[in-house]
Amino acid sequence: MATKQRRILVTSALPYANGSIHLGHLVEYVQTDIWVRFQKTRGHDCTYVCADDAHGTPIMLKAMQDNVTPQELIDATGEEHRRDFADFHVQFDNYHTTHSEENRYFAELIYTRLRDAGHIAVRTIRQAFDDQAGMFLPDRFIRGTCPHCGLEDQYGDSCDNGHTYSPLELRDPISVISGRPPVEKESEHYFFKLGDFEDWLHGWIDSGEHVQPEIANKLKEWFKAGLQDWDISRDAPYWGFEIPDVKGKYFYVWLDAPIGYLASFRQYCDRQGLDFDAYWKPGSDAEVYHFIGKDIAYFHTLFWPAMLHGGGFRTPTAVYVHGFLTVNGTKMSKSRGTFINARTYLQYLHPDYLRYYYAAKLGPGVDDIDLNLDDFVARVNSDLVGKLVNIASRCAGFIGKNFSGELATAIDDPTIYQPFADAGESIAQAYETRDFGRAAREIMALADRANQYINERQPWVLIKQPEQTAQVQQVCSLGINMFRALITYLKPVIPATAELAEAFLNENAPLRWDSPAQPLLGHCIERFKPLLTRIESSNVERMVEASRESLQATPEPNSPLVADPINAQIGYEDFAKMDLRVALVSDAELVDGADKLLRITLDLGGETRNVFAGIKSAYDPAKLVGRHVVVVANLAPRKMRFGISEGMVLAAGPGGTDIFLLGVDQGATPGMRVK
Repeated sequence: MATKQRRILVTSALPYANGSIHLGHLVEYVQTDIWVRFQKTRGHDCTYVCADDAHGTPIMLKAMQDNVTPQELIDATGEEHRRDFADFHVQFDNYHTTHSEENRYFAELIYTRLRDAGHIAVRTIRQAFDDQAGMFLPDRFIRGTCPHCGLEDQYGDSCDNGHTYSPLELRDPISVISGRPPVEKESEHYFFKLGDFEDWLHGWIDSGEHVQPEIANKLKEWFKAGLQDWDISRDAPYWGFEIPDVKGKYFYVWLDAPIGYLASFRQYCDRQGLDFDAYWKPGSDAEVYHFIGKDIAYFHTLFWPAMLHGGGFRTPTAVYVHGFLTVNGTKMSKSRGTFINARTYLQYLHPDYLRYYYAAKLGPGVDDIDLNLDDFVARVNSDLVGKLVNIASRCAGFIGKNFSGELATAIDDPTIYQPFADAGESIAQAYETRDFGRAAREIMALADRANQYINERQPWVLIKQPEQTAQVQQVCSLGINMFRALITYLKPVIPATAELAEAFLNENAPLRWDSPAQPLLGHCIERFKPLLTRIESSNVERMVEASRESLQATPEPNSPLVADPINAQIGYEDFAKMDLRVALVSDAELVDGADKLLRITLDLGGETRNVFAGIKSAYDPAKLVGRHVVVVANLAPRKMRFGISEGMVLAAGPGGTDIFLLGVDQGATPGMRVK
């Protein structure tokens, strides 16, 4: 047991309030919850707060799409998030929203302190504007090609390879609202001068205390590239907080999102009568930890500590970054049914199964983890059911039937039990450093020893010998105590199962980390009831199938306007919107600098269009002239590096030379609608 109680504040990244929680999100919340529960089991004063990230253009547009107000949308989403987290036993001490008066207060306070200290710059910029929608485009509503690595179909602020840039640097940009190339337009914006804090940030990061080594190395790359001023304003219309003393300008969602940590904790302090400043004033001896995904490390390890430092608040004790989730070795997929929402999982499987599997995979680094569904079934059935629960079920029957539920008054063999009591410190060290995988391995190694002990003593044989009755009680009582130690160490991971185990053990108080130090002797336990049952593979298959079906009928939850181009399903009504027409190829030519493209000129019956098609490997452009093809005539124009493509010719095939244009009778009339 720790000799000194620590005061700890813990946060997870704020889930965005326009979509459901899925299994990828849960990696972070389960990881954080395990760490918090461990600290509480050790007797520390540990508080866990979070909130919905409820601002930004996506919220506004999703609300318009659903014909509700933004407030109605975030209220409904907040209720859903709270319910899903609770049913996965993620136990927040406070869950709030960034659309709150507490958040407005702290956003304005930090901004005005930064402004008054000279850390805010105002200048006119040119930015992307959708003239059809009549609005400036946020970074995430522009897609195109990364200017650094050439990765296509990326957002306007960063690519999947980790490069950052401004939306105007993006190649071949397209508005995801209208599907048209945006235009540039001037607007006055407000910037946080991050470079003012470069020396301080170097010291904060180089201390070796606040970020993991992998993140420190990444930060050095960002420093080498130079710290740029950060645009913290957005133009109306925008769903968020208006910047003080500035009409029509709003705080960018990423400014007030991390401030939501302060706001949620403030609400908690007001409710509990706690001293907020004792945690957040500079020099506080309280500990503050943020758990986040690696995709938002830039914001949390540069902007956020600089904002706090410049705004007169203490900075985080540490920012713990984790990797992403893959399922069966690949990105979560809608078509495969592996893009699984939290609620869908809960309809088929126990939450402790997933919590344990994640814990067994998680380490202190930022590596991605894989949810292999076959391995998931095998590991849970082997570890939790075949090893852990099996210890209690094998021993409890003998104690209940033959000794009225009463445990022996002495340990059968103290040398067998002592390693179980002594293991607490090593396992605690693994939890403390977030090496949950090591903790799980150590616990399961002890479970193997417990089962081996029971196999060697064979109480089912001894019970047939009247002179060995007392020995049976001692063997099975030791087995129960070994189980008690193991469930104590796993309590942060599988809290629902641990609660059932505590009821079975019939103690007066919940298990604490030091409980195994004193074995349970001369004590009556309750009749044993199954704590967990084996996972049936059929339930996993049904979950996958349900996910596939539900996502066929549901748009991508975190993108109100853009569907996944590969996995999304459309209904007949959407298909009927396509205007398929016959077109005559009047000209075709190679495209300089393009490996796959041909530039094709199409005659649609009095209207001429230029289309770029990736069929160079299969067709001689000269032989295409005079052919009739089918074109999607109402596809929004797309600006490409080589020009604007004004439609799409239909083709199929595996690629290479095996690409086949959809043929049409040569007697067809250009412009004719295809039905």
